[in-house]
Amino acid sequence: MTHIITSLCLRDSGCVDVCPVECIVPGIPQEQWPWYYIDPDTCIDCGACIPECPFEAIFTEDEVPSPYVAQGGEYISRVGLTGHYEGTNHHGDAVVLDCARQLEAGEEVDFNDDIQPNYDFFTDGPGYDALD
Repeated sequence: MTHIITSLCLRDSGCVDVCPVECIVPGIPQEQWPWYYIDPDTCIDCGACIPECPFEAIFTEDEVPSPYVAQGGEYISRVGLTGHYEGTNHHGDAVVLDCARQLEAGEEVDFNDDIQPNYDFFTDGPGYDALD
């Protein structure tokens, strides 16, 4: 069972630093692939990435929440959203996303929609060659 990064991902990069098999890569181009992605063929399911994510965006595939009930103030980033997010990543580098939206308290989001992009990135997306 692989791990899935959901649209709660705001490109912190801390997950990359702790992955012992280097299977997590940033989506490029960012406008089409706004999150970090976990290669399902390389992931060893160690779970080291989960506690490292400050946005709590990483789940085992069978635990991806549906529905996710927002506390309020969280951001999601998905292709097609037109909102703006600015922050810094794990290393203090600027992160800017123009496909983000802040969630309202009690708002429900289905993160099952985020599972397939993790696979697509490595089958027919730019991640196909990312780990070569």
